[in-house]
Amino acid sequence: MSPAALFLVVLAYFGLLLGVAWATSRNADNDSFFIGNKSSNWMLVAFGMVGTTLSGVTFISVPGAVGRDGFGYLQIMLGYTLGYVAVAFVLLPLYYRLKLTSIYHYLDVRLGRRAYQSGAAFFILSRTLGATARLYLVVNILQATILDSLGVPFWATNLIILAMILLYTYEGGVKTIVWTDTLQTTGMLFGLVACVAFLLDQMGLGLIESVEQMRSAGLARVFTMDVDSPAYFWKQVVAGAFITIAMTGMDQEMMQKNISVRTLADSQKNMLVLTAILFVVLSLFLLLGGLLHLYAPQVGVTAGGDKLFPAVVMGHMPAVLQLVFIIALISALFPSADGAITALTSSFCIDILGLKRRDDLGEGAQLRIRHRVHLSFCALFLLLVMVFKWIDSASMIGVILKLAGYTYGPLLGLFAFGLLCQRAVNDRLVPWVALAGPLLCALVDYNQHLLFGSYRMGLELLVLNGLLVVAGLYLISYPAKANVAYSVE
Repeated sequence: MSPAALFLVVLAYFGLLLGVAWATSRNADNDSFFIGNKSSNWMLVAFGMVGTTLSGVTFISVPGAVGRDGFGYLQIMLGYTLGYVAVAFVLLPLYYRLKLTSIYHYLDVRLGRRAYQSGAAFFILSRTLGATARLYLVVNILQATILDSLGVPFWATNLIILAMILLYTYEGGVKTIVWTDTLQTTGMLFGLVACVAFLLDQMGLGLIESVEQMRSAGLARVFTMDVDSPAYFWKQVVAGAFITIAMTGMDQEMMQKNISVRTLADSQKNMLVLTAILFVVLSLFLLLGGLLHLYAPQVGVTAGGDKLFPAVVMGHMPAVLQLVFIIALISALFPSADGAITALTSSFCIDILGLKRRDDLGEGAQLRIRHRVHLSFCALFLLLVMVFKWIDSASMIGVILKLAGYTYGPLLGLFAFGLLCQRAVNDRLVPWVALAGPLLCALVDYNQHLLFGSYRMGLELLVLNGLLVVAGLYLISYPAKANVAYSVE
């Protein structure tokens, strides 16, 4: 299919998103933008969050990494399952009990104002870096497959896509995103299933036969029992659990949608249904990765990593599947950016600027401030995507998980201390403790060969970071004068 035709499809898809945005954002106010007026349907939230959780990185990087890691990602997925259960039954009850709009207000209630602002600041840093890395991956593929041949420069592609996202999130926020994410998740999953079916048909394989061939080729290995390896089974399971707790349960973007559901019970159902769907979908992505690595040598494709899937589709699949792939890719792109920009706007307005506490500002003034913040985050995304273009890593999923280890660790430590330790802290010193954790982790990471010999840390860097922050908070803590509210009961 010609690049011009594919570009028209992109425009048509965007027109559909604008139609959804128009229908859902009429009469929207700040509560609509921040928490969807607490009226979101839990089934829509659960299904739509699949797209937000997976993003373009999963769509491209997980299949591409099978050649290197086999099905080892299943180890992390087991940890994800444990993490989602913890979010559903430990964190969500807390958030609903406090009736939070921003989840970081818990840190204000429990530890103090500077702890609250530190948590919000690390969320803003974490989500900004992670979302722009995900956005870069998909924008880069669209550039290579469509827009380079049309003579459109990368910066213009980046600008156009962010302008599209701005247009349909500007007014409705969460109220709109709950619906657009549902549409986009449908598009992404349809593309996944269609590509798996095509590859099985082209190679004349059934599902069981394909897995047998992957096993013979060394692609279906799952468990790593070498303790020194970064992919050691228990490291991956524990790290997967804490990644989910930090990157979902302590992330305003993910929780903003959950707490937009009317009741705690429905929000918990949303989380458990999401867990089940994700396990099935991620397993399908691993199957797709195995099929791509079996099929690529048969058709002479030598690309690997993040470039493998696009190379096979655009060079060796029929036009209709190229069309499906582009729709699925765009469907994976938008949830990774639209929800992030909305959540970052919410967190900055509520947690940093304190709009909810400003009695001197009317609804109109708050709306104008929110619009300016929203535009500013779009501009920041534009800049950071250009930075990732300059870095151009071979596997963005590795980059994102590495960044998460450094930036989500302080959030994990702050919440863990608040939930598990019945002590108060010197609030003025909390920001310094939150900064010290990642810095100490960087020193440990850089000197692994001196500290651990042949042992290599992997995703457990996040856990170490959180533990260092908990230890630092304990050093600046003192016995509380009364029972500490809102810890684990």
